[in-house]
Amino acid sequence: MTTTTVSKTPKEALMIPPYLVFYLIHSMQIGVGVLGFTRYIGDIAGYRAWMAVLLTGVLFHIVVWVMYQILNEKDKDIVSVHQHAFGKWIGGFFTFIFIIYITFLAMTVLRTYVEVVQIWIFSDLPTWAMSLSIILIAYYAITSGFRVVAGVCFLGVVVPFFLLLSALAPLEFATFRNLLPLFDTTISSQIEATKAMTLSFLGPELLLIFYPFIQEPKKSQKYAHFAILFTTFIYLTITLITFVFYSEKQLATTIWPTLSAWKVVELPFIERFEYLGIATWMFVVMPNITLGLWGASRALKRQINISHRKSIIAMSVIAFIISISFTTRGEIDFLNTNVSKTGTYIAYFYLPLLALILYIRRKIKK
Repeated sequence: MTTTTVSKTPKEALMIPPYLVFYLIHSMQIGVGVLGFTRYIGDIAGYRAWMAVLLTGVLFHIVVWVMYQILNEKDKDIVSVHQHAFGKWIGGFFTFIFIIYITFLAMTVLRTYVEVVQIWIFSDLPTWAMSLSIILIAYYAITSGFRVVAGVCFLGVVVPFFLLLSALAPLEFATFRNLLPLFDTTISSQIEATKAMTLSFLGPELLLIFYPFIQEPKKSQKYAHFAILFTTFIYLTITLITFVFYSEKQLATTIWPTLSAWKVVELPFIERFEYLGIATWMFVVMPNITLGLWGASRALKRQINISHRKSIIAMSVIAFIISISFTTRGEIDFLNTNVSKTGTYIAYFYLPLLALILYIRRKIKK
């Protein structure tokens, strides 16, 4: 295994201004999970699970702070950080683990979105056909450069924003007493709900790869925290609306609560608003897939020192194979669960440990 020993700084023309970090991080956090996460946290902590949403938001503010502590010492990425912390071979092993993780993270979003389309719109649509189409779009964006990838993330936040307004429609039938009593819960149930909520917040870890592409990267930290804050606001809003719209028994039997709630939206020019919502949701999932594949291919390029075009092709083929390997609801649920567990360990345990190791090494050198 040949590794890159010198951290390469991207050309100025390929770099993005600090404020775009808001769109990069926020677009990675909002995916298909928003369509059904309330059922999972509601099953665990009841209608007091909104506290778990806030707790997860706070934890990810800490995760982002930890990542900037890792990266702010020098303008580098996770590949050079691993080599500095663990050496060539062990560091390379951890980098490959990270590449596998972000690839599966992106494919979890892709496969779940394809399932939504198959269940709600086109029941006979082959998984391979839609997966291949989306991956080819992502491939085209990635080969056009990182600025185009950032543009996809920007559109993924701006274009679907009207859907947030549509989420307010169920308030017409709200039963606010569902939220009472507000604090009738236990710490253990909130911790378990926070674990379930973590999958929906995963994505900021891509900062560890695109950090060198940020102009004056230290100035981008406030925008990263704004992104986490905005994500928390959206998830909290959807959680509260879902809880006052559904009874607990209804929520327990509804697979896609947010999606099902769109049925109450009535417009004179469209009969089934949820079809429009699912189609528009393509703009939401594309940043997850595009930035995820870009990050995996970029890290692979840096690790084994091959051209980015070759690494993109390799990761696209691997992503396609992963996306068609999960066929049943149980298998897709298994994929979501295990990616969530892996992301939890990486965000809450591995990154703080990595930051501690780097801190100790810096103190020893001084």
